[in-house]
Amino acid sequence: MRPADDKQWIRATLRHEDTGSVPYQFMPSPVALEKIISHYGPDPANRIRLPMRMNSPKSIKPLYADPRQYGPTAVDEFSVVWTTSPIDRGSPLGPPLREPDLSTYRFPPVDLNYRFEDLAAWCRKEQSHFRIIWVGDLWERATFMRGMEDLLMDVILNRAFVRGLLRVLADRILETMTILFDRFEFEGIAVSDDYGSQRSLAISPEDWRDLIKPLLAEIYGLAKSNGKVVFHHTCGHVVPVIRDMIDIGLDILQKSNFNIHAMPEFLDRLQKATRLLEGNMPGYLRTHPITSERIADIENRVQKLSYRLIADSLDFQLVRTKLIGGQKTAMDAVAY
Repeated sequence: MRPADDKQWIRATLRHEDTGSVPYQFMPSPVALEKIISHYGPDPANRIRLPMRMNSPKSIKPLYADPRQYGPTAVDEFSVVWTTSPIDRGSPLGPPLREPDLSTYRFPPVDLNYRFEDLAAWCRKEQSHFRIIWVGDLWERATFMRGMEDLLMDVILNRAFVRGLLRVLADRILETMTILFDRFEFEGIAVSDDYGSQRSLAISPEDWRDLIKPLLAEIYGLAKSNGKVVFHHTCGHVVPVIRDMIDIGLDILQKSNFNIHAMPEFLDRLQKATRLLEGNMPGYLRTHPITSERIADIENRVQKLSYRLIADSLDFQLVRTKLIGGQKTAMDAVAY
């Protein structure tokens, strides 16, 4: 049975207590939201009884910019030009940083009043639920401002520029969080930052740990010092750095683009890798043992689901190959 208090429910779940029910949350696209409203009415969050409610400071270009209102393109605060779409967030078309140089670029101010004008009323309205406020993006924002291909090349050729860009973006997030903590009552912060494709990270785990992890640690740390839960959304294959994120304070990870058909193979490999651990088995595996029966059951369930493969673009494959060639020996690069 669902617990009566949403906040206690989620906090108990984060403490790994058995609450008898798993909290849930989803963020529908415009098309999905229309269908949900047509079925549940104009206030679906309350009809569905979502225990977690999410909001964010305003942007001049909203996440979903309808072309009927904004035209074929829209420009955000960072001067990134986006396509608009009635079904998704669109795509970045024009990165403002054409060269690896921040000397002439002016970042938008953080403390503009319009960004925060509706949050006080929202926090009061949703006070019986677990309230989370999005605070910004880091690596993902850098890709919008520089372009993915150029930023990946900069990781190798212009590392100081990448480090400086990420530093400024992290400082903006920290300043936003400070304003939020001073003005509003809520339970958690959310970071939105995509790190990978369906099969791998966009950069190596070592580069992620060098360039991104220390900044995330500051963001998570500021949240924790203010008593907030840390929620992080990231698309792609981020398994190599999940432990790092947990180590620096991550509470909730929301991921996308898992290949569910690879789950049986993953569990089989995990079973073989942990077979000889005995008393040193991780706590989760002691309480959730991976058995052949469990793997077979998951495989049977997965086979009933349709297979969906999201192909990496040619540009991504070419850039990744070039980076691998630059980072590894010739023999290791060929074997990769």
